[in-house]
Amino acid sequence: MIKALRPPPDISGVMNDLDALLDDSIATEGYRISARPAAEALIDLSQIDLASLQKKFEEGKKATETEKLKGQIEKKLDTMVRENKGRIDFLEKFQKLIGSYNSSSHNLEAFFKELMHFAQNLTQEEQRATRENLSEEELAIFDLLTQPEPELTEKEKHEVKKVAKDMLAKLKAEKLVLDWKLKTQTKADVERTIRDFYIKLPKAYTPELKKDKRAKTYAHIYESYFGAGESVYQGKGVAAH
Repeated sequence: MIKALRPPPDISGVMNDLDALLDDSIATEGYRISARPAAEALIDLSQIDLASLQKKFEEGKKATETEKLKGQIEKKLDTMVRENKGRIDFLEKFQKLIGSYNSSSHNLEAFFKELMHFAQNLTQEEQRATRENLSEEELAIFDLLTQPEPELTEKEKHEVKKVAKDMLAKLKAEKLVLDWKLKTQTKADVERTIRDFYIKLPKAYTPELKKDKRAKTYAHIYESYFGAGESVYQGKGVAAH
């Protein structure tokens, strides 16, 4: 015998309590960037329906939608900064935004609006690799080589991109072998490869600047590439060259 369907329970009171709880959590927890693996943090902000979020916010689900957007930004920032330390300024701006809200200098409506604007800017940054005709991996090297100096012409930027692409291809194909970080010889090979390619950098790079860029690049490679094809960029596509 089929039992009669019961009417759905009224959960409006629970949802109101949840909104209140989320509102408190935004003010008290602040921003925390987690150490989750990159694969768990993947999220495409460009696929978020900001108009729908705005509509739900205006319908009264203010704290819920604000916390949802804040969490999505946190996850995306976690991944983007891990892949490219040149994006640390985005992290600092986000921390400042959270801190400003926590100090009560923003109401919830203003905070949500600023989060929306920040998400749009982050999407633009996420698409920068494509605009530069680079992969995310190549963009990280390019940023290391160009931020905060030197100033380059468009021709020189093209030359730097070629160095970044060719060097990374060489490292991945021949040098970043299994357990490369555990052996003196393989680590030396990586350092030597970076040095040999950076000799080809434009004249805007002084010997001192090249030395600084080599050190920062090696540190980036050491932190980001684990050997045998494993890296923080796992699953990322490559740019069309």
